[in-house]
Amino acid sequence: MECAKKIAVLGYGVVGSGVVELFYKNRKQIEQKAGYSLDIKYILDIRDFTDSPYSEKFTKNIDDIVNDIEIIAVAECMGGTKPAFDFVKSCLENGKSVVTSNKELVAMKGDILLKTAKEHNCNFLFEASVGGAIPIIRPLHKCLAANKITQITGILNGTTNYILTKMENESIVFSKALSQAQQLGYAERDPSADILGDDACRKICILSSLVFGKHVYPQYV
Repeated sequence: MECAKKIAVLGYGVVGSGVVELFYKNRKQIEQKAGYSLDIKYILDIRDFTDSPYSEKFTKNIDDIVNDIEIIAVAECMGGTKPAFDFVKSCLENGKSVVTSNKELVAMKGDILLKTAKEHNCNFLFEASVGGAIPIIRPLHKCLAANKITQITGILNGTTNYILTKMENESIVFSKALSQAQQLGYAERDPSADILGDDACRKICILSSLVFGKHVYPQYV
């Protein structure tokens, strides 16, 4: 029987644990589409998860993943740029493709990581960094490649969209609208990235970089 190709997950917070759960829930379907067997060999996290059904897969050392020739792909679910950037870059330098939804990482370091991936004949994929489950990056990069795009408009942050809609339609104050968004799970306990504009800024940087062919950094927006 053919051995399963191995993948790794960096981070086991809300996103990382969700990735692992969905992988095993939809494993047969994923394998059918991939054309070969797959399994998660490592989950990287500094915390201990002794009660987890995947406890034997945990490691605290990125070198276990980077140096393992069986690992063909890595899902980065850590968030932020430190130490995510160094970890992702090391994986790419060792020929391991990386997929991420980390918009801060892509906006700040995406140009470097794309270049690294190209140099080492692997992929750095970040469709979920903008739009979540709504495909926008691939259509911009592939389907609309022959078009000259001069402008991008859209609702880039669902949390603030919800808050502003509530304030406009129901005449409620910002703090109450934010509290409702948090209760419904639209806003994080610390909503600063959304309400201060950082999330929308990072997303427009990613989209603009793809459309105009030159990396746009958040600090210049």
